[in-house]
Amino acid sequence: MDTSHIDPLLSALASVLRKHRRALNISQEELAHRAGRSMRYVSLLERGKHQPTLDTLRRMSDVFGMPLSQLILEAETQISQTDI
Repeated sequence: MDTSHIDPLLSALASVLRKHRRALNISQEELAHRAGRSMRYVSLLERGKHQPTLDTLRRMSDVFGMPLSQLILEAETQISQTDI
């Protein structure tokens, strides 16, 4: 997928969300159910096509069993690594 037109933070968040969902070995549908969101919304987030709210990121981090700050830190770290 060409991500050159996607905001770097959205792209990084998409990657981090997808990584953690896959680490739990759950589908987008299951993540959506656990986070109280639609599967379409989760799909859009994982493709960097929609900007998540803080509430959504908090819900996702709860599903992943991690603090919201860790989720954001991982995205920021990914951005800084691609700038090297």
